[in-house]
Amino acid sequence: MAAENPPHQKACRKEGCRGSVPLALGGEGFCLEHFLEAASSRTNEALNRCRQGRNIDSKSLALLLTDALAIVQNLEEGAAEPNADERERMLDLLLVVANVHEYVAHDAKQRGPLGQGSGGISPH
Repeated sequence: MAAENPPHQKACRKEGCRGSVPLALGGEGFCLEHFLEAASSRTNEALNRCRQGRNIDSKSLALLLTDALAIVQNLEEGAAEPNADERERMLDLLLVVANVHEYVAHDAKQRGPLGQGSGGISPH
């Protein structure tokens, strides 16, 4: 469970959660635990789409990259006080985002300049 928030930090916007929102996740409004749950769900869904040869829309891909940036910033912010379990979850999530990126890049390379074939990024 997330730690209770100090008076100077925002509380997680997830109903019933009293965890604090790390600075790196201020725009998200979630504590680290709930951010990682949501980001993991989005990332796993995208990875499954790739494995099935289905497109990932550009907005979803951009969101995954935004998630990755937030994770890197949070890792940097918490470097002085590492929590091994949270750090492992964040690193695992970054690895899955990298895998999704590799699937998309590989598919785009195979489809060629005209974007023929299945999978990859759709502009929607």
